[in-house]
Amino acid sequence: MSGSRPGGWEQEHAGARDGASAMDAVSRVPEPRRGTAMPRDQVTRPFGDEEWVEEPEDPPDNARDEHRGHHQEVLSLLGAWALSACSDEEVERVESHLGHCARCADEGMRLRDAAMLLEPRRSLDLDPELRADVLDDCLSRRPARLPVPTWAAPLDAEAARFDALLHDMAEDEWLTAVRLRWFAEESELRRSTTVSGVLDHLLAVDGLLARTMGLPDPLAGQPGLTDPDDPVARTLARWAADERRSCRPTDAWQPWRAQTRALVWAASRTGGRMGERRVPRSGYGPSHLPAEGGALSLSDLYLDRAFACWVHAGDVAEAVEYPYEPPLAPHLRLLVDLAARRLPHSIAGRRRAGLARSPARLTTAGSPGRTLHLEIEGAGGGDWFIPLDSPVAGVNRTAARASVAHVALDDVVFCQLAAGRVTPEDAASGTEGDPDIVHDVLAAAAAMSRL
Repeated sequence: MSGSRPGGWEQEHAGARDGASAMDAVSRVPEPRRGTAMPRDQVTRPFGDEEWVEEPEDPPDNARDEHRGHHQEVLSLLGAWALSACSDEEVERVESHLGHCARCADEGMRLRDAAMLLEPRRSLDLDPELRADVLDDCLSRRPARLPVPTWAAPLDAEAARFDALLHDMAEDEWLTAVRLRWFAEESELRRSTTVSGVLDHLLAVDGLLARTMGLPDPLAGQPGLTDPDDPVARTLARWAADERRSCRPTDAWQPWRAQTRALVWAASRTGGRMGERRVPRSGYGPSHLPAEGGALSLSDLYLDRAFACWVHAGDVAEAVEYPYEPPLAPHLRLLVDLAARRLPHSIAGRRRAGLARSPARLTTAGSPGRTLHLEIEGAGGGDWFIPLDSPVAGVNRTAARASVAHVALDDVVFCQLAAGRVTPEDAASGTEGDPDIVHDVLAAAAAMSRL
């Protein structure tokens, strides 16, 4: 049935009142076709013996104005939203509105499609070579008045990359547990800290180098510091001090970054030849660096701190699930070389401790002895011939050709092994020769790791 009610019904009630009655309005409402739904604004309800219509009410003026204002606000944010330039609160406000406003949703999709034409979708992670490329371009236009020495450049780059990672982290990620790993004897040791704890550790150990360069020691007068020259004691004292006082998670960030900048600036002031300067081994903990006559080269100390910065930045990146690339190839080559030059001292230390599997052979200082051919693959790789009988044994071409074992490792894997982040069993990608010697060398590489 469709159309208005029959005319007889209308005539029957026409004289109820003078003028147009409420029932006249009802009589003009068309009835729905059978099987169709009545529009919501024309729902009928029983009213005595008759029916009446619930007329839709207009929203109050203040509610209408509020809706219009909210709509205009979202429209003004759509451009920034399409470019992913809104804050979290603005994104929530816009997307909540788009869920029930078809016009704004359509406009938002059009703007986002247009933004994609301006900038193709790509990873948000910065190319690790970007910083170096920008600096090279700048220095080609105006040479640096105090250039950063080659041996200090890795610390400069790795501290900047770690700083960029910290800038990209959310506030709650600073409380993420970060797992530190290293090897002692034949065991893998672990300790859990936070992102702030990692920065405190770097600040404490970098302070030894800062003191050598004539910079302030950040732990000078630190309560509870029993041995100012021991890296582990310095780290534990710094952690204990943070536990005693109320610290924000990011409190260690600015002091660490300021110290790394000061170290690079100090290296630039001294000049490149200053890297050959020898400093006493005392004050740098256990024998983990190659030394000549009981002294360490300043350049190796800078490379050691760059190595630690890269490794610990990787620990933080792994904890917060952030992609983190290896250092630049020239810098990685310097770090690989440092670890390879440390190996003979670590091998000798394990022999003295009775941890070596292969038997020792006596050799005269400077004379050729047995060697292991260490082949490092990748952009930072090369070939090293590691003395096995004495750290001061000479290596000539004949001894190199007569190597008793050969180990091939990826450059990053070798550094991760030297940092204690992978085990000796998982590190080697190819070995040849005496298995006991191969084991001793890989275990010696892992033994160079420390807290």
